[in-house]
Amino acid sequence: MFDLDGVVFDTESQYTLFWGEQFRLYHPDKTGLEHKIKGQTLVQIFDAWFSGMKDEQPKIVARLDEFERNMRFDYVGGFTDFTGDLRRNGVKTAVVTSSNRMKMASVYAARPEFRQLFDAILTSEDFERSKPDPDCYLKGAALFGAERDECVVFEDSFNGLKAGRAAGMAVVGLSTTNRPEAIRPYADCVIPDFRGLGVGKLYAMLP
Repeated sequence: MFDLDGVVFDTESQYTLFWGEQFRLYHPDKTGLEHKIKGQTLVQIFDAWFSGMKDEQPKIVARLDEFERNMRFDYVGGFTDFTGDLRRNGVKTAVVTSSNRMKMASVYAARPEFRQLFDAILTSEDFERSKPDPDCYLKGAALFGAERDECVVFEDSFNGLKAGRAAGMAVVGLSTTNRPEAIRPYADCVIPDFRGLGVGKLYAMLP
């Protein structure tokens, strides 16, 4: 099961720029908030940092929607080759993302082939509780009728890594967003991208 931003797509640097601009506008006295929110849903971000700004929230949503309509959705290196190898070996795949369906509409428009790469796509509307709660990954496993020890989670953010751990699943950390040494305590193994990775190599890397 794959997170989206920073795992499937190399988009985290773009979101860092967007949220950096919003926090400088609304919280100029606080620095680095754009890094603290990685892996959080929009609802979580609003609750934590914009709860008293009901008039401003729709403006931020409008800016975010416009931003996502014009984003670049470049696959993380080696991703499509890796998912192709998974499919050839009969391994089921799912995207499990905190992104909402509106964001995914932008993904589908930019990448028409995207949905064909996965057996299932779960978005924020499918979960009662967001990462780092394991709810999303447990729902993904239930969708396939899989046990926890049959699942592998691919994540880049701390919240996502913690969610995979809490779900009792094997966790592969991608160092696309955070330094390898920072995420290593939360993952069974850490990779920079998917280049050269196949089913056999993945199994050899995991406990």
